[in-house]
Amino acid sequence: MTLDYACIMPHGSDIIPQLAVRKTERLFEKTRESVRKIARDIRNARPQTIVLASPHNLRLQDNIAIVTAENSTGYLKSPRGRKVSLSLRCDREFAQDLLEESTRKHLPVVGANYGTAEGLASDMPMDWGTLVPMWFVAKEERVKARTVIVTPSREIPLRQNIALGTTIAEMAEKRKKRLVFIASADQAHAHKKSGPYGYHRSAAKYDEYVSRAIQKNRIESISRFGKRFIEDAKPDSLWQMAILAGLTKVVKMRANLLSYEVPTYYGMICASFVPA
Repeated sequence: MTLDYACIMPHGSDIIPQLAVRKTERLFEKTRESVRKIARDIRNARPQTIVLASPHNLRLQDNIAIVTAENSTGYLKSPRGRKVSLSLRCDREFAQDLLEESTRKHLPVVGANYGTAEGLASDMPMDWGTLVPMWFVAKEERVKARTVIVTPSREIPLRQNIALGTTIAEMAEKRKKRLVFIASADQAHAHKKSGPYGYHRSAAKYDEYVSRAIQKNRIESISRFGKRFIEDAKPDSLWQMAILAGLTKVVKMRANLLSYEVPTYYGMICASFVPA
């Protein structure tokens, strides 16, 4: 397995046209266009396994979750009552190997299954952090790769999330399949006073720093953020991008910032990373 492509994709449901609220649908067009480009890139990479880091799957206190189920299925519903659904086959073998290797390295990981131990009923409910990016990859572009879903922990030192990324990349280098990594990540959530998290000037500073880190091909520099700054900016991205930073410690990659916008109260970045 080789790491052929990595990316940062947002997961705000409005980027799926069927779920967009009519009065704000056009505000997400730039991001939607970039997400579709990433999905085409992933199709062209012909991956056999997609590892996706979502902040909204099982959040295990002080632990990183690695989904070991055979399937993951879910749906999202719009305020207008329209619904989209998605079902994915999971790469259980890679997930189990990742769990074992991470445990060997003393990382705080937990394997997570749902329903039955195996078979069709081994089916982890799919969160929107997984469904939204994979809608464009699996539904629109019909990529048939199996998926591994991981959820980073916000309670542990950031370096341990980075170490999970390093482990993923090391495993990829040892195998003879093609692998893609997706950091499902919305950025700072405190851009507008009218938003659910209110306004803080740190939100714009956080997003600007992340954008520049990508443009300068220094995604690893996000590890410098202070705890108070993160609490003020309220990002939904740092921990997934930390896994991505770990990947780039093993596989040298060239970053490309495709788009950045703040259509509502949170920032949305689309970026691609290809082997240098």
